[in-house]
Amino acid sequence: VSLTAVPRNYDPVLHPFEVPREYTRALNATKLERVFAKPFLSSLDGHRDGVNCMAKHPKSLSTVLSGACDGEVRIWNLTKRQCIRTLQAHEGFVRGMCARFCGTSFFTVGDDKTVKQWKMESPEYGEEEEPIHTILGKTVYTGIDHHWKEAVFATCGQQVDIWDEQRTSPMCSLTWGFDSISSVKFNPIETYLLGSCATDRNIVLYDMRQSTPLKKVILNMRTNTLCWNPMEAFIFTAANEDYNLYTFDMRFLTSPVMVHMDHVSAVLDVDYSPTGKEFVSASFDKSVRIFPVDKGHSREVYHTKRMQHVITVKWTSDNKYILCGSDEMNIRLWKANASEKLGVLAPREKAAMNYNQKLKEKFQHHPQIKRIARHRHLPKSIFCQIKEQRIMREARRRKELNRRKHSKPGSVPLVSEKKKHIVAVVQ
Repeated sequence: VSLTAVPRNYDPVLHPFEVPREYTRALNATKLERVFAKPFLSSLDGHRDGVNCMAKHPKSLSTVLSGACDGEVRIWNLTKRQCIRTLQAHEGFVRGMCARFCGTSFFTVGDDKTVKQWKMESPEYGEEEEPIHTILGKTVYTGIDHHWKEAVFATCGQQVDIWDEQRTSPMCSLTWGFDSISSVKFNPIETYLLGSCATDRNIVLYDMRQSTPLKKVILNMRTNTLCWNPMEAFIFTAANEDYNLYTFDMRFLTSPVMVHMDHVSAVLDVDYSPTGKEFVSASFDKSVRIFPVDKGHSREVYHTKRMQHVITVKWTSDNKYILCGSDEMNIRLWKANASEKLGVLAPREKAAMNYNQKLKEKFQHHPQIKRIARHRHLPKSIFCQIKEQRIMREARRRKELNRRKHSKPGSVPLVSEKKKHIVAVVQ
């Protein structure tokens, strides 16, 4: 039913209580947002061991691949929420997996020192379930990523190897230092750039065209993995063992653009939203957090009673959902926006939603609204650890202030939070 237009005079003199009225509406909208925050959608169970890695299908939103610690790979249909195919890919762990940019096949690497390429479709009736190609390597591969446009992929282990899909030996091997490399990622925009994390606390950047390392930054503790921003070519975020995430601009590695602190244990995985405005991180502290790129603290934290250490996390390509794989053999599906209503919205519903969103933005810094919007219930273990770490941080700060107060002026320099965690940058 179309509503009849009511002529209104918008002269502020005639509406002296507009702001108080809007404030009340904003407060109610914020409260309702917390009431309707039900982020958990479903759990995909079927793996017989911890989920170690996941990959998104580049062309199909409803398809996701997961690899477990017993060498099993499963392909899931997210709309039906069931496993559509299972294959025994490796002996030992599946260390890494990635889909080809065209979506016709995918690659896995495992503890059995092999790289295998598999068809994305299930085998025909009577066909054997076997890989298209198998490459036998000399050492264990710990990660793999595919080029975004060409038939080239990179693996990492003792060094970063760049492979042509048609050949059984690497086109080039890149190394800098002697330690094993835990993950490698191609840049989605400047597709010839690679980033990798080594266990000797380095983040190394490579250029495929020069087949040499470009530069590296050494941090205080080890970086587990990194993820490139899909919208800004130079920006990447690294998940570190020291409970923080660091967003770097690769042109200025001397200090991170942002330090994201909130986790209370090592951060194991990170993935960007397709808009490049936010990213999701998975941690050993049994929680998943969503951070805005330009903020130091998370806007959202997800946890369940049964979820153990979260090993891998992915943000789906339609920006709506988050998938996380954890130790206790489950993949969980979450809403990226906890209180979002799923399904078809009526036009008036949509208009009301947009209006409420604008009201929340308008009054977001008001103390009451800010408090309600920010409040989250946390598991007791995380809550206590956060408190403990706050006390420790405060003590360190106090100690430094006292030391500065009782030293010769200038002998105890002020080091910013961003600079604190970086040891050196090597060109």
